[in-house]
Amino acid sequence: MIEWLKQFGPVEQALIGTLFTWAMTATGAAMVFFFKKINQNVLNGMLGFAAGVMIAASFWSLLAPGIEMAEELGQTAWLTAAIGFLGGGLFLYIVDKLMPHLHLGLDISQAEGIKTSWQRSVLLVLAITLHNIPEGMAVGVAFGAAAAGGTASSIAGAVALALGIGLQNLPEGAAVSIPLRREGFSRQKAFLYGQSSGLVEPLAGVIGAFAVVSMRPILPYALAFAAGAMIYVVVEELIPEAQREVGGSKTDVATIGCLLGFAVMMILDVALG
Repeated sequence: MIEWLKQFGPVEQALIGTLFTWAMTATGAAMVFFFKKINQNVLNGMLGFAAGVMIAASFWSLLAPGIEMAEELGQTAWLTAAIGFLGGGLFLYIVDKLMPHLHLGLDISQAEGIKTSWQRSVLLVLAITLHNIPEGMAVGVAFGAAAAGGTASSIAGAVALALGIGLQNLPEGAAVSIPLRREGFSRQKAFLYGQSSGLVEPLAGVIGAFAVVSMRPILPYALAFAAGAMIYVVVEELIPEAQREVGGSKTDVATIGCLLGFAVMMILDVALG
């Protein structure tokens, strides 16, 4: 796999990697053809798993390599990491406040972002799309960093990140489409909306890879930026949604899922990267 990817440029590698993560989202969304409902405990566990993967990826695949690269470039590593990390969080905060979106299970009157007359279905998809922007960006930046490093191991690290993001996109796709079906959407429409939420990943990945390849000095900032954006999504969206009460009390399933997701991503990154 790695040798095959090396024949392509970093932008093409990022496109291939994010097309894989989108395909995993679509595969998960296709579960709506087999299930009409999803147990809240199962949904919480899925979201917790996704949160764990993103937390682990933020450090091992993004922050740590970014700090090392900043030192190699003669930058003040801690300052570069802090600026990039906070910048990523600020970017997602602004997008979150501006982009109209609605979280699953909420009334349309609780939609966030700029007020709009868009349909409920569009607002629901936009909420999930917010999750996927930093994921695609992270994969693209990782492949761009691998090209700058020029080693097989760095490409392996980017592949590990794409595998980890794809792995958590599988249950996440189901966590989108099945609740949409429960809200009254047809199976075809729920699948269409579920998989379309992942289409932003190839776009974000290509932009991220192109940017860092074009301007190598920003690479450490870009890696930290992607990490900050991912952590923002985890804390703002995934963890609160994963901690929804079941039977009047909060469940530990989300916590267990988070630990498992973190462990899986850590193993992938350390073993491959």
